[in-house]
Amino acid sequence: MKKTSIIAIAAIVMLLAFMAAGYFYNAQQNQNKAALVSKHNEALIQFHSPRAGNPKAKVTIVEFMDPACETCSQFHPFVQELMEKYKGKINLVIRYAPFHQGSDYAVKILEAARKQGMYWGVLELMYESQPTWASHHQPQPELLWQYLAYYKFDVAQLKKDMNDPAIAKIIQIDLADAKRLGVTQTPTFFVNGKPLPSFGFEQLQNLVESEISNNY
Repeated sequence: MKKTSIIAIAAIVMLLAFMAAGYFYNAQQNQNKAALVSKHNEALIQFHSPRAGNPKAKVTIVEFMDPACETCSQFHPFVQELMEKYKGKINLVIRYAPFHQGSDYAVKILEAARKQGMYWGVLELMYESQPTWASHHQPQPELLWQYLAYYKFDVAQLKKDMNDPAIAKIIQIDLADAKRLGVTQTPTFFVNGKPLPSFGFEQLQNLVESEISNNY
């Protein structure tokens, strides 16, 4: 056998071994997350958690998110599309995991906006303007006030409400629940308490559609 053939075969074997290792690692990670959810099921949803969709839906998506997370902003319209496609069949629950520097500041603004009934509009605004205020090297969440003023939100009231100790408590509880559930990155999704088998748009869609098929 030629030396080049031996090298090619060795490379293929190594690649297959690497892929198998990755598969089993992901499977193990998924089992670990499922075990944590089973053990700490009460940590998935709290009474204070923002919700969208049908509260009586048989399929619930729990999303641990960070307003400064680029991937969260990419998944947001995808989740909205799923909710529109299966209107009335999905309940979306938002949990906070502000892992990025300065993102807890954004969460406080977001929760203050909820008191004025503007939660989802402000979240959209945060995602749209994310490149300007959420730089991972030099985050400047205070720049959000420029956009909020432009859209004529009650900025004075938002600034007052964001300092409510109850909001800081919400962040504290969500971070504690994230830790209990093994959430280490955002976004992290659970569908009817089930973690994604692996991360991705297709994986989320498949799990949502599987749960819809099983429950409707």
